[in-house]
Amino acid sequence: MKTLRDILYNVSIQAVHGNTDISVNALAIDSRAITKNDAFIAVKGVHVDGHQYIDKAISQGAIAVICEDLPATLAENITYVQVKDSASASGIIAGHFYDNPSQHLKLVGVTGTNGKTTIATLLFRLFTKLGYHCGLLSTVQNQIGDTVIPSTHTTPDPISLNALLAQMVNEGCAYAFIEVSSHAIHQQRIAGLQFAGGLFSNITHDHLDYHKTFDEYIRVKKSFFDNLPATAFALTNLDDKRGNVMLQNTKARKATYSLHTLADFKGKILENNLTGLIMMIDDTEVHFRLIGEFNAYNLLAVYGTAVLLGQDKADVLQALSDIRGAEGRFDYFISDKDQIIAIVDYAHTPDALKNVLATINNLRKGNEQLITVVGCGGDRDTAKRPIMADVAVESSDKVILTSDNPRSEDPNAIIEQMQAGIPVHLRKKALSIVDRKEAIKTAIALAGKEDIILVAGKGHEKYQEIHGVKHPFDDKQVLHEMMQQLEK
Repeated sequence: MKTLRDILYNVSIQAVHGNTDISVNALAIDSRAITKNDAFIAVKGVHVDGHQYIDKAISQGAIAVICEDLPATLAENITYVQVKDSASASGIIAGHFYDNPSQHLKLVGVTGTNGKTTIATLLFRLFTKLGYHCGLLSTVQNQIGDTVIPSTHTTPDPISLNALLAQMVNEGCAYAFIEVSSHAIHQQRIAGLQFAGGLFSNITHDHLDYHKTFDEYIRVKKSFFDNLPATAFALTNLDDKRGNVMLQNTKARKATYSLHTLADFKGKILENNLTGLIMMIDDTEVHFRLIGEFNAYNLLAVYGTAVLLGQDKADVLQALSDIRGAEGRFDYFISDKDQIIAIVDYAHTPDALKNVLATINNLRKGNEQLITVVGCGGDRDTAKRPIMADVAVESSDKVILTSDNPRSEDPNAIIEQMQAGIPVHLRKKALSIVDRKEAIKTAIALAGKEDIILVAGKGHEKYQEIHGVKHPFDDKQVLHEMMQQLEK
């Protein structure tokens, strides 16, 4: 058990009221999780200010309160620690409480708009295949060796994150691969972590509901690399026009990868079809199970990361050639009777959707139709909605606009905003069906022999959130079941 004084080391403290030589049982930023002799960290969140719950935390047994603003009245026998930034302090405090687990394994962070989940998952599977015990923290799931832990956020809060990393260390993990979202960077969820490396995939239009401007979104992503130590590496995609920007001020060792430019790790696509990719990587021809140019970038990023972590190039390429991608990322099956290709993909940004559609169109053999089912999430970036619809109709034969996760919004209003982006001469291509299950059913009914159906936006998700309630919904399962029913 740690003392409060121990876990406050290196935290920017403004004032202390009470005794810091007290033992702390556990940490919490949610007052509902507080038990006797815990320390409560009051964080000013996006929707909730933890300072409002200080009294509740004390009533539940908190022995110490770490906060930015001291309450007007201080309770007896409670230690109050006023800090400059409680979000940042929570990461440092959690690190000390769990014996700084990020210092006892090699932690690699993956950031960018698209590709984070696939890259992190491929790294986890690669290093596992190379014989290492590894950890994974991703949008789809968290994993320690063979043990799967459900994921609720792309990047967990600092206490949960350090607890997971500590569990990885205790179970003998040598490496951990983590998706680093822009929200996590901005909200200081990764504060206090020691990274062995950072990787940049790309940056496109996303999360402007949160960051407000694209420049701010870029600045937040870049700050991850700005804060990497000199002992780490920083790997960037040179083919993204902001790739070099990410590494401008980093102290880390810089490295690059590219399909179209001279780089430290150079790749070239030789063949791209439904059986996978054939690529030339650093003068070696390799067949991969993954499909599409976007996955060529993901594979190249993984290869570069592995080499920077000291792995043998030939061993890495051999192991990578046999690995499959993450769930819900270009996840496809072919129907028995009509050989219809049904694809589920998480593409929920204009660029991701454009890349997936381009990949599908490159795989087309002749006159088969491409039918795309797509929606946009509620309570999120509204500016991308008309762009998503425009991208879909430009690259598909038929488009069905439908609900994604409408959350608290009216799904009809979301679809209307998407419809506004469709050029007049292409409107006859598009249908609007609010019910996602009916939209998928209609796509199957419209499909003929060897046609292609893409259901985009939700990927691995097993739910649909409507008016704050999560209803069971799995795109791939719905596609598969309806395809079987219609082919009977």
